Amino acid sequence: MVAQSASPRNAIAGKSPANAPVRALFLNDTSRNGGPGRTLFYILKFVDPSLIHRTVVLPRAGVVSELLLEGEVVDTLHFVPNLIENVIEPWNRAMDRDDFDASLPVRAVRATGNVARGTAAFFELAKLVARERVQVIFCNGTTANFAGGGLAALTGIPVIWHVFYSSVASPISALHARLAAGKNVRSILCVSSATAKLFDHCKEKVRITHDAIDTTEFAPDAVGQVLRSELGFGPEHVVFGSQGRILPRKGYLEMVRAARLALDRMPEKEGRLCRFVVLGDTPADMQPNHLAACRAEVTKLGLEGVFTFTGYRPDVRPYVNDFSVAVVPSIYEDPLPRAVIEAMALAKPVIAFDVGGIPEMIEDGVTGTLVRGSPPDVDGLADAFCRYASDAGMRQRQGDASRVRAQREFDSRSHGLLVQQEILRIVGRSTAS
Repeated sequence: MVAQSASPRNAIAGKSPANAPVRALFLNDTSRNGGPGRTLFYILKFVDPSLIHRTVVLPRAGVVSELLLEGEVVDTLHFVPNLIENVIEPWNRAMDRDDFDASLPVRAVRATGNVARGTAAFFELAKLVARERVQVIFCNGTTANFAGGGLAALTGIPVIWHVFYSSVASPISALHARLAAGKNVRSILCVSSATAKLFDHCKEKVRITHDAIDTTEFAPDAVGQVLRSELGFGPEHVVFGSQGRILPRKGYLEMVRAARLALDRMPEKEGRLCRFVVLGDTPADMQPNHLAACRAEVTKLGLEGVFTFTGYRPDVRPYVNDFSVAVVPSIYEDPLPRAVIEAMALAKPVIAFDVGGIPEMIEDGVTGTLVRGSPPDVDGLADAFCRYASDAGMRQRQGDASRVRAQREFDSRSHGLLVQQEILRIVGRSTAS
């Protein structure tokens, strides 16, 4: 275990126990880039360090730790390398896509060793909880919730679950339900109604708490625009853009096919001005490489030069800010995709399938369009492309409404305050402290 003091504010000596900050441990189960890590960053950014001492645990150094440290939002940071991110990952580094192709015996040995590592991590965490005098554990992510549920049972420390997922694999669903119902899992913050369905057996603990971002960081006038210049698009082009991990469930093959249908339906002049762009890639710890399949589909449908997969961009803001319309084509019960919030904050109308938590974000006909999602209505998505391509006024009206809604409903200042109040409530502190 590696510990790091991350901020001068971690010194709390001299305060009496009655007014010392609550010692909270924030457990994040991945060190890689992704929604949960960024959500944790925004929570910690707006939690008052005079009220809550922010100890964070990650598996290893990486994008998430860099984000937290550069933002100076953590007081003490611990790395627990035995907190595994994938059961067949090598024992000395993070998972890579090539590791899926390891021989069966190698994967079996790694899995066996990782079960032992995971067990060791659990007891390392228990010791850390005691050593840091932790009063409450905030679990951010699927594996973190399992670990936190176990720690709650073992140590009696109250735990808060932060839930981003809408399903659990059947072999572990019974354990998940049992841990959730445990007496020391005191609060379950679900990002959408789609995630809350997992907890019908303990509804009294559940609170739907939408994910959030710092909307000032996504102010359209402040982030610049680079996509059109980078790709050679002019101001006359209508850009349908998307961003996210390139995975089958994210619906990018459906988006490519809908683009082909839409272009075939549009007047020739209108179609010549349409462009389709996706930012992102398939993460290195996932297989297969779905990005390659999407690019092959673009070639198959004759969309080269019209439909572009740019690959990963570390800062998507100046790219999304150059979209005319944002597209979030998830075809599964996507709990509450951050891509929707970010696009809305940048004043973009959003087209998406009506699945998961997405209907809780988009007001159909006001901030965007919801297309039937079960099964995914590719034809309806194509029709939406046609409508937005021909109506600049609608794009402007809905984009303006999106920005207003994002500021009102999805800003991390109120989200961080809510998490802070929940932590204080769980340990019996007045929220007015």
